[in-house]
Amino acid sequence: MRSEDTPFVGGPLDGRVLPVLTGPTGQPPKWYEVPVPDAAGGPPTVLTYRRAPAGYTKRLGIQRGWKYEYVAEGRERRTLKWPWSKPGGGTERGGGTEHGDRPSQG
Repeated sequence: MRSEDTPFVGGPLDGRVLPVLTGPTGQPPKWYEVPVPDAAGGPPTVLTYRRAPAGYTKRLGIQRGWKYEYVAEGRERRTLKWPWSKPGGGTERGGGTEHGDRPSQG
């Protein structure tokens, strides 16, 4: 597997450059989580970092790689967005023409 030296910005790992394994597309993962063991033997604290562009070239604007930025609040949870779902969640029925309903003519 290939790895890429990636800088970390913010948090306890600020200023460090660590080798991060890349995926099949050659990019590091979007989120990097580091478990830190608790001294009292409790559950470990998880440091969370989000992938961000490291910078861009001056002339052509090409991306220069990746860096990880510290996210203190942790990883954001996203819900799946299916292409056939309604924008508002879709649990209540709007007055549309779904499920074979005919529009009212009046």
